[in-house]
Amino acid sequence: MITAHGLTKRYGDRTVVQDLDFTVRPGTVTGFLGPNGAGKSTTMRMLLGLDAPTHGRSTVNGRSYATHPAPLTQVGALLEARSAHPGRSALNHLMALAHTHGIPRRRVEEVIDLAGLTDAAHRRVKGFSLGMGQRLGVAAALLGDPATVILDEPVNGLDPEGVLWIRTLLTSLAAEGRTVLVSSHLMSEMALTADHLIVIGRGRLLADTAVAELIRSAGGESVKVVTPQPEELSAQLTAPGVTVTATPVTNTQVTTTEAPAHELRIRGTDAAHIGGVAAAHAITLHELTPQTVSLEQAFMDLTQESVDHRSHHHPVGAAA
Repeated sequence: MITAHGLTKRYGDRTVVQDLDFTVRPGTVTGFLGPNGAGKSTTMRMLLGLDAPTHGRSTVNGRSYATHPAPLTQVGALLEARSAHPGRSALNHLMALAHTHGIPRRRVEEVIDLAGLTDAAHRRVKGFSLGMGQRLGVAAALLGDPATVILDEPVNGLDPEGVLWIRTLLTSLAAEGRTVLVSSHLMSEMALTADHLIVIGRGRLLADTAVAELIRSAGGESVKVVTPQPEELSAQLTAPGVTVTATPVTNTQVTTTEAPAHELRIRGTDAAHIGGVAAAHAITLHELTPQTVSLEQAFMDLTQESVDHRSHHHPVGAAA
């Protein structure tokens, strides 16, 4: 388990992280999200004792990282993939780490195989691609078989097979009861991998919530219905918390004598209930589709006031 209590970091008069309180629990993948410059890397460095907080404190598995007698067996971390000596082979790099904690060679060979680096184990790290460097960094993080894993942008530089490998690895680590904290700019990956999210912006906590709840809070769940009987359906769905927005459908390909179809956006109930109501009252439906906004859109909505730099789109050929 990872905890942060009032975690704050200032550099001169600039506050990078301010009064963060959160808990990362075992048995789940927790995504750590925020725009560029939000303070994610600084927060991770404080969790690992690499930066001292100006105020506040953090613990990993009940104590500060620096006080763990064998930290590799408690916390595995990937912050900088290119942290290995370029003249060493992948095997020698991991063996050097293993010797500091009395970890046997057998475990080194296991993580090399787990990371898909068996064929490259004796190659010098300076010849590694970015993706191979990431794999080596993950192997180092898992070397001590830690209960807690902290990974900063682990899919950076990985090909699609590598991205799938990371996704499967993270979910399997959580399924084993480990604490997994991972940062990423790829919202599509977080949507597939993370169960819980901690979102920060300008160093402040913006959300500490389940993925599904963040999407719900962004107004992201609705049902699209196309029907020639919008008034009848709307009347039958009237209930507290249910809202119905109707717009006419243009260019419909339905060639019948029935009334023009309308598209309804319905919030506050689900597709199964709507379909049941329509069937019970003989209301014709042309379409019944659950709709959700993406995690990316929910994230953008949440952090729009915390972005330092915004892109402005101009038509091609237009003056900027």
